[in-house]
Amino acid sequence: MNKLDSISHFINGKPVDSSSGRGRYADVFNPALGVPIARVSLATADEVGAAVAAAAAAFPAWSATPPLTRARILFKYLQLCQQHTDEFAALLTREHGKTFSDAQGEVARGIEMLEFAVGIPQLLKGEFTDQISRGIDAWSMRQALGVVAGITPFNFPVMVPMWMFPIAIACGNTFVLKPSERDPSASLLHAKLLQQAGLPDGVFNVVQGDKAAVDALLDHPQVQAISFVGSTPIAEYIYARGCATGKRVQALGGAKNHMVVMPDADMSMAVDALIGAAYGSAGERCMAISVVVAVGDAGDQLIGALAARTRTLKIRDGMAADAEMGPVVSAAAKQRIEKLIGEGVEQGAQLVVDGRGCVVAGRENGFFVGGTLFDHVTPQMSIYQQEIFGPVLCMLRVPDVANAVDLINGNQYGNGVAIYTRDGGVAREFVRLIQVGMVGVNLPLPVPMAFNSFGGWKRSMFGDHHAYGPEGVRFYTRHKAVMQRWPNTASSGVEFAFPQMK
Repeated sequence: MNKLDSISHFINGKPVDSSSGRGRYADVFNPALGVPIARVSLATADEVGAAVAAAAAAFPAWSATPPLTRARILFKYLQLCQQHTDEFAALLTREHGKTFSDAQGEVARGIEMLEFAVGIPQLLKGEFTDQISRGIDAWSMRQALGVVAGITPFNFPVMVPMWMFPIAIACGNTFVLKPSERDPSASLLHAKLLQQAGLPDGVFNVVQGDKAAVDALLDHPQVQAISFVGSTPIAEYIYARGCATGKRVQALGGAKNHMVVMPDADMSMAVDALIGAAYGSAGERCMAISVVVAVGDAGDQLIGALAARTRTLKIRDGMAADAEMGPVVSAAAKQRIEKLIGEGVEQGAQLVVDGRGCVVAGRENGFFVGGTLFDHVTPQMSIYQQEIFGPVLCMLRVPDVANAVDLINGNQYGNGVAIYTRDGGVAREFVRLIQVGMVGVNLPLPVPMAFNSFGGWKRSMFGDHHAYGPEGVRFYTRHKAVMQRWPNTASSGVEFAFPQMK
């Protein structure tokens, strides 16, 4: 058996491996093949401590670096990312399984965050008020927090870290990234390219690992803030434990994204949107549409076309040029998804297309689940209540848009939602009434651009600040108010009354 490649940490500008065979490791799989292709070091608390110490040591000089200088380094990094887009994408397909074209799209969306972050000199400007009282001026400023950390998921190992570290670093913080242990290689390519761009050692560090590494970051007194994207139970855990140790925390959790289809919708457009949004990236997206809410007779108009398209999905190794869907990330994910499909059948949903037992020629051991379509699902069923995070689309039928709004507002998640209709009045009222953080009108995946901000409501988001964009700048800085007077006039003496502006 060939020796597996080793995937290390990156601390203070150097690769760091768990040495001498004494450390803990985990296998990294190619999900299309179903075999391990590398092993990744799992950080100890001491290794996390070393990364935090390196970041803390680098912080004074980096935070004192002019924002324009920081932006120029990130601009060089942006250029390098553009040059290495296909290298990033190949790593994603190899370790996550998503199609190569989908992986290229992920990298492109990450680069958009860099394009926003290089504008940091403008974004950090404060406000100034002259002569708020006689001889007194006032202004505000935003300053970096210190050492901040990001804990990121397996489904977007390039883009989600880039929601975090470019803005954090641009603002003058230093950063420790804990990527998913399932597809960790992209994190080291980030580190390599940042170093090539001229980022000083210690400003960006990577610790590979599992819960032990996460807990070490949450408990470390020098970590000032934590950003997280993942499942709701873990988001809630991270938010509670991080806040308990005095940290600023943004924790983005799970989703159950609905798409409402009105009877007057363009059904061809709606079917195209549902197929791409439900089965793209094998459904392993926090913005995936997993529930279609068919209003009136829209379900009868949709179901036949959805079934036909679902049955003909081109399921392949993600590197195949014609692949529309690749495998799910792991054997455990495949088992969990197929178990939930079975529960849907047992609980009375109509299984229109069954994706269980999917086998791809030449990739017989891969973690493939075929596109799955249910009709006549009810809110009490586990396939509706749980985030499946796989290629499973559930159709619920309701008599009118008011019932659709009540259904969605009653769901525990509030990440993303969409409505398809030709009626502007219905769409406007839906947007106003729906209790969800991101809303699409005749768009299935309402993912904001980098210059906006991303985040859900309810149990899809824990914390006061949404991710990236202007909210990201606010999260990674704190506001300071300054008032100034110079002694160019005689003192008016001691004043014991509360000061008033005169």
